[in-house]
Amino acid sequence: MPEHPPDGRVFAMPTHRTTRAPARPTGRAVTLGLTLAVLAGAGWLAGMIYTLITWQL
Repeated sequence: MPEHPPDGRVFAMPTHRTTRAPARPTGRAVTLGLTLAVLAGAGWLAGMIYTLITWQL
C-alpha cells in the first residue's frame, strides 16, 4: 500500500502550472457574430426606412 503524504492528502499534487490555450478562437467567433448582427440590424433598419418612404407612393 502506498504511503500518504505527511499533510494528509490522498495523492501528491503537481507543482507545475498547466498552460492554457489562448482564447482567440472564441474571441473571433464573438466578433464575427456581432458583426453579422450589426449588418442584419442595418439591413432591417434600411428596409424599414424604405418601407416608410414608399408607403404613400
